[in-house]
Amino acid sequence: FTAPFETKEYHIFGRHLRIDQPIDWHLDVVSGGRFPLGYSYSIDTRTEQHGIVKGTWEVNRLQFLTHICLQYRYSGEQQYLQQFMDIVRSWKEANPYLQGVNWYSNIEVNLRIITWFLCWEILDATERCQTDQAFKKFTDELWLPLIYLHGQHADKHPSKFSSSNNHLIAEASGLFIAGAYWNFPKSGKWVRKAQRILEREIQLQHSPNGINREEASEYIQFITDFFLIAYIVGQRTGHPFSDAYRQMMQKIFDYIYHLMGQSGRVPYYGDDDDGHTFVLAHGEAENNFRSLLATGAFLFQDPKLKAKAGAFGLKNEILFGPEGKAAYDNLPEQEARPESRLYPEEGHFLIKNGRQGRETYLHIDTAPLGYLSIAAHGHADALSFFLDIDGLPYIADVGTYTYHSEPEWRAYFKGTLAHNTIRVDEQDQAANAGPCLWVDHYQPVLAAFDDDEEKTVVKGSHSGYARLGVTHTREYEYRKGDDIIIIRDYLEADGRHVYEIPFHLHPEIRAERGPGNTFTLSHPQGRTVKLRLDDSLQPQLIRGSESPILGWHSPSFLQKEPTTAIYSRLEKEGSFQLTTIIEPQNK
Repeated sequence: FTAPFETKEYHIFGRHLRIDQPIDWHLDVVSGGRFPLGYSYSIDTRTEQHGIVKGTWEVNRLQFLTHICLQYRYSGEQQYLQQFMDIVRSWKEANPYLQGVNWYSNIEVNLRIITWFLCWEILDATERCQTDQAFKKFTDELWLPLIYLHGQHADKHPSKFSSSNNHLIAEASGLFIAGAYWNFPKSGKWVRKAQRILEREIQLQHSPNGINREEASEYIQFITDFFLIAYIVGQRTGHPFSDAYRQMMQKIFDYIYHLMGQSGRVPYYGDDDDGHTFVLAHGEAENNFRSLLATGAFLFQDPKLKAKAGAFGLKNEILFGPEGKAAYDNLPEQEARPESRLYPEEGHFLIKNGRQGRETYLHIDTAPLGYLSIAAHGHADALSFFLDIDGLPYIADVGTYTYHSEPEWRAYFKGTLAHNTIRVDEQDQAANAGPCLWVDHYQPVLAAFDDDEEKTVVKGSHSGYARLGVTHTREYEYRKGDDIIIIRDYLEADGRHVYEIPFHLHPEIRAERGPGNTFTLSHPQGRTVKLRLDDSLQPQLIRGSESPILGWHSPSFLQKEPTTAIYSRLEKEGSFQLTTIIEPQNK
């Protein structure tokens, strides 16, 4: 490998963890709280009694070990191999089986298995055991027994019922790798069980077009890597997956290709907790969607995917070696052009238009709330949209910020007011019953859909406010030749209701008010966009308000920053219509 990697500090949720010093494995690096060393399943992880559990679990995923292994592979200096062994030994000693918070969650257990698989590959551990007796002793007496213990946990504690979402996929992926890659007494059983789950879940948790049903865009890269690593290990170890599995993977890569804008940015919708299956170097994880497209281009020999992927990348070099890179480099070069892709069955409309480096990218959401009865990672964002211009976010999804800490902020970021749609009577479109629990899901309806050379029209509604006697229908009309977006909102209601209409801007966007209800949106590196709201509204520019919460953006988990929301509040009786016009300038 061609570059050194940091082995002193590791970045977690904007904090710096020193990994060249002894690590407190039960410390929450975010709040400074500490979790007790008691029976794992008796520990409170749902409140902040001991701290924010994500701040502990993220450290205990051990994903920084790949940095140390890469540094050793790069330099050959024994100190890095010793550092790796010392950290694994320290972790084992501090985390007796089923004691402490680090055995609480099976997804965390399986992420460690995958990390250790990567470390084994990077270190070429099988070969190293033949020549390094100290390393062989460490591997035989400590590392392999620890991996086996993790495999046993993965086997005995699967997610069930309403939690059978991405957690079940992660658990099956880790269990499959533990069984197929290493020769353990229960390997055969583990492989058969895990492969059966993965074959089933790749179909259940994706639509026929390869769209993940969690309704959370950042989770796509997380989940896809679990399916991918199992597929690769299966190919290598004589446990191949079915043609149907392979075909669904191709559809997933195709959706990623279309979801990505021309700058390589994949916009937010739904939850994002910065989770990655692989963390190989600082910054590498930020481009994981591109890395996945490079993987797909290589696996399926698809030059189209390569056009957006860019370089083969470190992750793929580790997984496929120099032969894989050579095969990737030999794929024909293509230009990635703005290309719309419309998914009416799933409720995702990726409308793109442009030429000569210009791109208008409008994403319209008429999708369901989320997956299974709890819809854990979906947001109440029916009929919302985001708008990117030339690869830069203008009107944006504001992110996630938190799960189980600061409940009022969790409720805001996943709620309807934090999205570019309409909230009625200060209530979400579905009932928020917990940090990762929705009840009374709304039913989206695609009322009309038309796409021709001149325009694309999407008209949808949802049942979320039927309990209030209100129906919200929204029609988007994109005029391709003029590059104009017209949004028509139809509110059908009996009686008097309060309506809130926010437009959330990305923090880099500056909004200047013009005559009437017109606003000019500008980006330091981009074009201006004209936004004209309905004449009946009295919009305000709100930024960083804490009471009520409004005008915030979360660029990363457990981090938030002020942003501007163009916010209107309207109290009205009966039915009415609103019209909004959005027009990029300097075409």
